[in-house]
Amino acid sequence: MTRVETIGTPVGDYAPDFELPGIDNQVHHLSRYLDNFGVVGVVSIRHHCPYVNLYINRLKEIQKEFATAGFVLIAINGSDNTGLPGHNLESMRDFAQRHQLNFPYLWDSTQDVSRSFGTIATPMAFVIDSHGILRYRGQIDNHPQKPLAKSEDYLRDAIAALLQGKEILIPETEPVGTPIIWRI
Repeated sequence: MTRVETIGTPVGDYAPDFELPGIDNQVHHLSRYLDNFGVVGVVSIRHHCPYVNLYINRLKEIQKEFATAGFVLIAINGSDNTGLPGHNLESMRDFAQRHQLNFPYLWDSTQDVSRSFGTIATPMAFVIDSHGILRYRGQIDNHPQKPLAKSEDYLRDAIAALLQGKEILIPETEPVGTPIIWRI
């Protein structure tokens, strides 16, 4: 596997703004989400990733749980899709429809946004406050194989803390998942 340097946004810095196409044929801008939501979650996913498949229902539950409180989750596919059958915008639409996603699914075809965030694996979560500051980055939780386990729910805890105006107790964790496929 080839390692490619990512830029990476540290917790406490401004999150990289983006304009990315979604499976809904619309262009999505982070700045517009920040204008309308108190907390924005960004999660790096790839629909062929086994870890993403373990987490997809949990991500839908997180969106449903916090939507009325001013939260939105945005999924971004930033893995290199060139030359791989079934890795295109149409297959992303099929995945979203099959799983009945309740959040936007965007395509980072240049991988610039994924590099700017410092994405290294799928899934990897980022939480941004209403001022555009990255407040959390890392794992969704520490129990990927056991969806009903009660342990550390890092993403949920970070979202809840920000929505309540509290400090995030664990602002960064090491992501667990499948490494991003970088275009060379």
